[in-house]
Amino acid sequence: MVSFESLVALCSAAAAVMAVPTQHANATVEHELARRTTISTSSTGTLNGYYYSMWMQNSAGATMEVNSGQYSLTWDTSSENVVGGIGWNPGSTEASALVAMATFPSYGWTQNPLIEYYIVESYGTYNPSTGATKLGSVTSDGGTYDIYHTVRTNQPSIEGTATFDQFWSVRQSKRVGGSVTTANHFNAWAASGLTLGTHNYQILATEGYESSRTSSITVS
Repeated sequence: MVSFESLVALCSAAAAVMAVPTQHANATVEHELARRTTISTSSTGTLNGYYYSMWMQNSAGATMEVNSGQYSLTWDTSSENVVGGIGWNPGSTEASALVAMATFPSYGWTQNPLIEYYIVESYGTYNPSTGATKLGSVTSDGGTYDIYHTVRTNQPSIEGTATFDQFWSVRQSKRVGGSVTTANHFNAWAASGLTLGTHNYQILATEGYESSRTSSITVS
């Protein structure tokens, strides 16, 4: 879910939101819906060719309105921790670009091995990769990203509670909006010895922790 404990400081101190969502494997309900939908419980599904997911730590306090290639997530402090977004399932190593009119990173999971990964375009006052091991950097889409690795032990994942690796690319110069060429990051991770597995979902997501805000995202 939350990447690691330090992420709490980021989101609570600045009421910031950043993209990261992980699903409780046993907390989702699949939906196949048409055109537009509003979600108010932890759920996953597809809409107009896009995969969506929303997870809440509590059972109330957040709603996500999903349209074709767009979503709006609204939450308050009663949700405690909420993660929502849209993208694709499965994701792809071949993915060329994700375009997000927002500050949020690209996020996803692979299996065999179980990996949680982040491509972070912007964040609040606290770098969410703090505490991870820096392995190098990669230049992509007009900026330089630092590459990090860490291990999460007995934490929630798409396979339930598990121990898994996290891969990070964190942009040095923050930006809002633009293309994210995911293949460049996947290739740079591989060159640094970070091997992804078979792609599960791949989304652009918003996370809110102990805060109240609305996030509106367009993906194409």
